[in-house]
Amino acid sequence: MTIRNNITFATIRPQAGMTVALGKGRANVIEEITRSGLKGRGGAGFLTGLKWKLAAEDPGKNKVVICNADEGEPGTFKDRVILSEWADLVFDGMTIAGYAIGASLGVIYLRGEYAYLRQPLEEKLAARRAASLLGADIQGKAGFTFDIHIHMGCGAYVCGEESALIESLEGKRGEPRNRPPFPVSKGLFGSPTVVNNVETLAWATAVFALGADWFKHVGTEKSAGFKLLSISGDVTRPGVYEFPMGTKIGAIMEAAGAVNPKAAVVGGASGILVPAKDFNRAICFEDVSTGGSIIVFNEGRDLLDIVENFQEFFSDESCGQCPICRMGNVKLLEGIRKLKEGRCTTKYLQELCSLGASMQAASKCGLGQSSPNMFLSVIKHFKGEVMGRPQPEDSVASKRKAS
Repeated sequence: MTIRNNITFATIRPQAGMTVALGKGRANVIEEITRSGLKGRGGAGFLTGLKWKLAAEDPGKNKVVICNADEGEPGTFKDRVILSEWADLVFDGMTIAGYAIGASLGVIYLRGEYAYLRQPLEEKLAARRAASLLGADIQGKAGFTFDIHIHMGCGAYVCGEESALIESLEGKRGEPRNRPPFPVSKGLFGSPTVVNNVETLAWATAVFALGADWFKHVGTEKSAGFKLLSISGDVTRPGVYEFPMGTKIGAIMEAAGAVNPKAAVVGGASGILVPAKDFNRAICFEDVSTGGSIIVFNEGRDLLDIVENFQEFFSDESCGQCPICRMGNVKLLEGIRKLKEGRCTTKYLQELCSLGASMQAASKCGLGQSSPNMFLSVIKHFKGEVMGRPQPEDSVASKRKAS
């Protein structure tokens, strides 16, 4: 996949940020990352500095740093590119986080479909151990021991959620935990655990290499820094792009060469559908938030085909723990197919929308909470289009016969 624009990560020398961070006290590292305003780039947008601070202050032992590389969101591929091109920045970020919270163990939870990345990543880790960038007394920092290991996921979408990921690491069925307690206090095998996305850890390295002020003064007041976006669909220039937070969707469409765009799916299957009339909205945590995926659809696309595809995905990927998610996704899929056939009444559509809202409110994790998003977005913005379908010929004929 083509890398577009000048990506900041390409300008940063490996270990530059880590050397700066290890020259500071642990509390100063957390203070610097907090001052930068860096928020999680996996989609949730939790303050990275606060997460590290909570884990550092917890009295528990055997603290852990986990890199969430289970990039399973349809349409998202920017973490794969980071790990392919700039893995050392991610390892630096994990080491910085380990130093900050007092951890000695780092784990990369790598998406099962990215098995081909494991060998080159293992080679980089071996080289880091040989250069005293992992192991005991890293870079001469007496008493700081930290090592990183890779654990392969098994292709389960739900394991992208941090507590389900931790369950999987412990050898259990990957399904979300009840929270609280949160991983920062009771994570992997009960130890305080920080879970950060691949991109978040690379930006943490950039903060120390280029300065907290540099990062903070890019983007918006509530969404500092840059964001990497995986852009695909009906565009002439697909690829991975870097934009300042707060960039308008319309500007992103222009950069990617969108052709007659009808709508953009922001955030992958679990995101929302933004119609062309709303392309003045911005990519940032206070407006349209995304883990990194934008899929563009042009005027020739049938939106019900798209939402049916996504709903099939969620019906398969639900872990089944929450009945409303397990059964609700199947019911939504049935309703979408009725809409496609012209068999969905207004009353039934209202019931489907009510079901979707209940799933958002009552599901335990992000899968069930977000799986109705695309369906509800399509109904909100394109109700007339999806409800105006003629019924199949056999149905029309049956009604005429009955009359």
